[in-house]
Formats: sequence, C-alpha cells, structure tokens
Amino acid sequence: MAGPDSVDLKTTYLGLRLSSPIVASAGPLTRDVDGAKALADAGVGALVLPSLFEEEIVAEEVGLSFALEAGSEHFAEALDYFPAVTNFTSTADRYLELLEETKKAVEIPVVASLNASSGGGWVRYAKLLAEAGADALELNVYRVPTDPQLTAAQVEEADLALVTNVCASVSLPVAVKLSPYYSAMASFAARVVAAGARGLVLFNRFYQPDLDLETMDVISKVELSRTWELRLPLRWIAILRPQLGTGISLAATSGVHTGSDVVKVLAVGSDVAMMTSAILQSGPGHVSVVESELRLWLAEHDYTSVAQLRGSVSQATSLDASAFERANYLKTLHSWTTGDQHLVPGPD
Repeated sequence: MAGPDSVDLKTTYLGLRLSSPIVASAGPLTRDVDGAKALADAGVGALVLPSLFEEEIVAEEVGLSFALEAGSEHFAEALDYFPAVTNFTSTADRYLELLEETKKAVEIPVVASLNASSGGGWVRYAKLLAEAGADALELNVYRVPTDPQLTAAQVEEADLALVTNVCASVSLPVAVKLSPYYSAMASFAARVVAAGARGLVLFNRFYQPDLDLETMDVISKVELSRTWELRLPLRWIAILRPQLGTGISLAATSGVHTGSDVVKVLAVGSDVAMMTSAILQSGPGHVSVVESELRLWLAEHDYTSVAQLRGSVSQATSLDASAFERANYLKTLHSWTTGDQHLVPGPD
C-alpha cells in the first residue's frame, strides 16, 4: 500500500489545474487578502471570492446621487456647494481591487463571484471581473418567484438567457451555482451547460428568514452548514455526472466538513469539494486536517489519486443505480428500526 504522502490530489476544475480538490468557497475569509493567503497556505486548491451584488452597487449609487442633489430643487446655488466627485470608490471598485490584490497575493486560481438582478448588470460586471484578472467566474442564480402569473418555464427561460449572455460576453470559464428547486433539475442542468456554462456548483444554500416572537420582527441570521446537508448535492452529482460527461466540471457545496465528506463527493463524480462553514468553525488550518484525512482514506483503500476515485459511485457505475432515485425513498423509510430512537433529531 502506498503511503498517504504519495497520493496524487491534483484535479481539474473549469479547465484550471488545481493541486487539491478542496476549494474555499465564498465567505468572510475570502473577503480579505490576509484571509485568502491563510487559506492558500493551508492548502486549498482554489478560492472563490464573495459575490458582487448588483443591488449593493445600485443602492450605493442611488444614495450618493440623492445626497448630492438634496436641496438643489429649492436653492439653485446649492449646486455649487459641492465639488465635483471624481474619486468616489464604489462597491464595484472595492471588489475589483480585492480581486486584483488577491491575485497578486496567492498563486492558486481565484474565482470571482457575481450575483446580479438585471440582464445588463450580469454582462457589465462579468466583463469587469474578467478584465480584473479572475481565473473563472461563478454565477449565483438566485430568485424567489413570488408572482403567481410567472410560470416555471418562464423562470427557467429567464435564467437561461442570463447564462447565455454572460458566457457569450467573456472568455473566462463560467460555473453556475444553482438552486435545488428547479422542477426538472436534470433537464435544466443540461440546458445551462448548452447555454455555455463550463461547470455547475450544487447547490446554492439559501438562508431562510426567522421570526423574533418578542418583537415580531423578521430575523436574518447566518446558520452554518451541517454534514447532513451534503446528501442533496451527493444525489444530484451522482445523477448528473454520467449525463453531462467528464468535460463539464461539477462542484459540491454545503455540508463538506471532513475528509470523509470530500471522499463522498469525489466518489459520486464531483471535481472539487467546496468548504466554508467548517473553515469558519475551525479556522484555515482545518483545510490541512481535511486534506490529511482524505490522503489517509485514499491510501488505506488503495487509491493512488483523486482521479482514480472520481465517479466510481455515480449513477452510471453504482451497483444499485436506483439508490439515487425514487427507490431510495422507500428503502430509507424501511431502514428505520425500533433501536434507532437515538437518531431522532433534537429541538434544533
């Protein structure tokens, strides 16, 4: 048996050669250069910057415009009170600066992330991120369709149009971070790839609002992921890998905390495992721990590389392909025994 240190962890994601399949996904640590350097030193294969939100840019621009024009409709001379603003640093400017500084500080690929709300915004900012030196682009497709007149087909067509426009506007490889709520996921994933995406990130983890029962206010609070959340991306990566082929990159996100979790996502066909919550809980050094666990598992099970493991338990290669489909639901229900009471979740 080869030793853990001799295991080859190299992988390819969006055409980028990575030294490790462990990727730091968007989070507080990738929001500043020191955090990015710490993650790179800990061994991540790549990192994803937090999303550039079009809403923040627009709100900032509107607020500045309102402040500068306040009172001008009452006093003509008010227009002369303020000097011309020539060096205002916007949210977009700060993001581009972060991207450029991070690229200089680390030697691993840096993926920029974009979450826009208008068709023009997606294309405009995608071009800026490409010009600033991003190695790849991650599109966060997020919406809550609350209009009862808007059909599922219309939602899909709108999302596909923006993917098509962004992919056509930049030469960078583009990954689309999807919601798990599309009614026909396999079909939609294939259409996203046909629209030009080089990869899919599964899945976008939505933060649901809560209520404060004393004030009856809506509370927005970040909840870190837990390992059980990995099951949804595991299922869909296993299903999509044989359908999309090896030329399309797949990334698993939400619930990756340990080396065993990384083994699982690689086995079902993922190219990389993205982590944030575990790193926030344990610090950047946790990446080294996870990598050591991954190396040890591979060596103990006679795998010499990540490439050898990848896709070995996808739907196409599994001895029980139905395990990823409807049959899994029935088997899960029948798996309960009276001795499993300790598995009942607590009040959290």
